[in-house]
Amino acid sequence: MGTDYFDNVSVNDRNVLRRNKNPKLRASDALPLPVWLTNPIFIIIFFIASSHLLNRWVEKKHVTPTPLYVLSLSDMVALIGVIASLIYLLGFFGIDYVQNFIGKASDEQWDFDGADEKFEQSCSHAKMRNASSQLVTQLKENVDLNNKTLKESSNEEIALAVSRGTVASHTLEANLGDASRAALVRKRSVELLTGRSLDGLSFEGFDYSALVGQCCEMVIGHVHVPTGVVGPLLLDGCEYMVPMATTEGCLVASTNRGCKAIHKSGGATSILLRDGMTRAPVVRFQKACRAAELKFYVEDTNNFDTLSVLFNRTSRFARLQCIQCTLAGRNLYLRFSCSSGDAMGMNMVSKGVQNVLEYLQDAFPDMEVLSLSGNFCADKKATAVNWINGRGKSVVCEAVITGDVVSNVLKTSVSSLVELNTVKNLAGSAIAGALGGFNAHAANIVSAIFIATGQDPAQNVESSQCITMMECVNGGLDLHVSVTMPCIEVGTIGGGTHLPSQAACLNLLGVKGANLDLPGANAQKLARVIAGAVLAGELSLLSALAAGHLVKSHMRYNRSSRNLSQEASQTSV
Repeated sequence: MGTDYFDNVSVNDRNVLRRNKNPKLRASDALPLPVWLTNPIFIIIFFIASSHLLNRWVEKKHVTPTPLYVLSLSDMVALIGVIASLIYLLGFFGIDYVQNFIGKASDEQWDFDGADEKFEQSCSHAKMRNASSQLVTQLKENVDLNNKTLKESSNEEIALAVSRGTVASHTLEANLGDASRAALVRKRSVELLTGRSLDGLSFEGFDYSALVGQCCEMVIGHVHVPTGVVGPLLLDGCEYMVPMATTEGCLVASTNRGCKAIHKSGGATSILLRDGMTRAPVVRFQKACRAAELKFYVEDTNNFDTLSVLFNRTSRFARLQCIQCTLAGRNLYLRFSCSSGDAMGMNMVSKGVQNVLEYLQDAFPDMEVLSLSGNFCADKKATAVNWINGRGKSVVCEAVITGDVVSNVLKTSVSSLVELNTVKNLAGSAIAGALGGFNAHAANIVSAIFIATGQDPAQNVESSQCITMMECVNGGLDLHVSVTMPCIEVGTIGGGTHLPSQAACLNLLGVKGANLDLPGANAQKLARVIAGAVLAGELSLLSALAAGHLVKSHMRYNRSSRNLSQEASQTSV
């Protein structure tokens, strides 16, 4: 055992170790036969062989004079017997004196400064190691929990046990039966383990039982994210107050200004182009020609109905739309696309894909499934396939902003906005080699609404792919602005949408839960609102850049006098 453990053993536990010391090892312990049998055998062999050799010595000297080194077969057997029995008897009876001579302190109390080395030496035999391991496990439990069950122990005792590794952190919810207590104990164990305080991490006021088995594991608290609201956003004839959770100053204020400009100009219009979540497994064959055969089989319209039935039976809402196949040598990537109701749909499409793969495995026995996801989906990555074909909800949102609003609300001109959008969002992004990044800051708005409504924040990567277009209309007096977003991946059920704060934000938008009358309508409306908010955000930021107000605005909202005074005081210290 290591020194870390023995340094923490109490005096009572050391006494237990002393009382439970194993007896000294003997050479005979290694023999497969019992001592009561081997001892008499070797003693008898020793005396019989010795007697035979003495008689032969007398016979050679007095009866038939013969040199002593001349040995018959019986003499050699007797000599071997004497040597073997002598070795055994000396080892059995003599090793105890040798051990006592080498370590006279073996019967004395343990010296815990060198306890690790002595304990390791005494555990050289397999049986001794097992017994010692059990003893140490019992001692650890006694040290950490004081002979009490986990539920009976105090939070501090359990946290100490978790920090030492005696109790597994991930089992606290199941063992304690109280998610809130488990999170509190885990938080304390992290403090003990790292030696750093977590006092600033919020704990109270959260239903931790809602997280068990979903959303988050190994919970130690929750982080407050300031949530603002912008609006009313006039979109498709309806007004929406849009929640945004962010720590970036000026973002909410800027987006709100864009909403005002859209509202004063008569509102925005959105169009849903497609709605389909994707998953793309990768399979392999021995030869590329076999992979091509599967590609042709899957793309054959006569087989699609069969595959659709297999896929759709996994859910009431999953409906297979298409399968796009692409080869890379003998590897085949199959990109399944399906509708998913009001759920974001990742789990739904994955279950359907698994069903189809099992069927194809029977039809193509030589097919090897390498992964349920081969990155041709593509999830949480900015990719050309998503940019071109879309994933989730593909939305276009547009508005015509009058020249008066551009001047009075946005404080710039139509021509300046059109020129800046061309130079910045189109040409500048092209020079940067952007992939779906032909916008000013779509990710800002998308991530803020995602966090507020319980979406997967990591899917902001592809959901923020957007191209912003601005043109002069009505003889150059007004501005036509649009955002095209091919892969907004959202849902109003599942994931973090059931958590109280996030559910409240969804309820604010009127899209909480599933739409029972028209499945999928709530998630589609949420995607439309996100596109509308992005339109407002793009309009306002580009106006600030065109008017040269960006730095001034950020200095006002991001670097308040309070923050500046704090920084100054810290610098002076």
